Amino acid sequence: MATCAYSVNAQDLKSKDVPAPVKETLAKKYPKAAKVSWEKEKGNYEANWGGRSGEDTSVLFTPNGAFVEEADAIPVSRLPANIPHFVKAYYKGAKINEAGIVTDAAGKKMFEAEIKGKDLLFDESGKFIKQD
Repeated sequence: MATCAYSVNAQDLKSKDVPAPVKETLAKKYPKAAKVSWEKEKGNYEANWGGRSGEDTSVLFTPNGAFVEEADAIPVSRLPANIPHFVKAYYKGAKINEAGIVTDAAGKKMFEAEIKGKDLLFDESGKFIKQD
């Protein structure tokens, strides 16, 4: 399973079905990535490695191999304290299933909380940005 950023509606792929530029960029940017699984998400390619769900790293690339973002799973307890309060207030009864830190191509970091198959994105201070 992918880190929460890309888990919804992803299509599993075999390595042979991933474009060469994507695999080349992964090898250059993450030379220690091992046992990589692949998914196709909204036209992009996602590489996953590093452990079971909730302990893994996911990286998203465009079909030509351009880096889009990296999502690193973290324990839910590492989210800023205001995020669980936000979820409780605006998503009654929802539980945060997985959490992560997402870093985009520009280096901007965001927190991510997965609830009920939806991804909620927050800035570094824990302020809600959007539902993905």
